[in-house]
Amino acid sequence: MKVLEMDIASIAETGVFFLFATIAILGALGLVLAQRVAHSMLSLIFSFMAVSGIFILLGAEFLAAIQILVYLASVGLVVLFGIMLTRRQILEEDFE
Repeated sequence: MKVLEMDIASIAETGVFFLFATIAILGALGLVLAQRVAHSMLSLIFSFMAVSGIFILLGAEFLAAIQILVYLASVGLVVLFGIMLTRRQILEEDFE
């Protein structure tokens, strides 16, 4: 019975890893292929969250916390301010 439980846990962990890996890869592709900066930032956030999920699966909770705090908070905030500051110029160029 113990062997069966370990196999199920191993299969579930592998499935969750492939889910996080797929989200990270799709987020990176969305980052590169997105037409708008806001969509690109959202894809970047999905990719960073998936990488932090992989860190948690590896047992590196500290790296996952640093990934979330540094990249999502800092880089995401800088990109968000960049979007907010350039939004008006982008709209004015679209109508000319």
